Amino acid sequence: MGFLDGLMGNATEMDMSDLEEELREIVIEGEEIEKGYKVLRDYFVFTNKRLLLIDKQGMTGNKVEYHSIPYKSIRHFSVETAGTFDADSELKLWIAGSNMPLQKQFGKKGDNILEVQKTLAKYLL
Repeated sequence: MGFLDGLMGNATEMDMSDLEEELREIVIEGEEIEKGYKVLRDYFVFTNKRLLLIDKQGMTGNKVEYHSIPYKSIRHFSVETAGTFDADSELKLWIAGSNMPLQKQFGKKGDNILEVQKTLAKYLL
């Protein structure tokens, strides 16, 4: 992940071995990590059972919130690819019980928003 991408709030794909190590106490038996994306210290992970949002808090990041969203709670989603003048791609998720979508930005360099769309479609459609 480039430092500038992180400052701009752009998500970049994480290494699978890092994800497996970080989440070894969080994932359940039979749950497999599909993909993970990081924005500075925070990241979100697609498994075969749910979407995990990991929020590292405080100065040291020792306090961590694990937000679990079952795929059945995601009502719909959209992806927006980067353009010539708008260099960011974006993911929006509408969660049951919330009117406002959850939004994540992806940088144009190494754009993987269509992979994210395929992962969501695999579990939601």
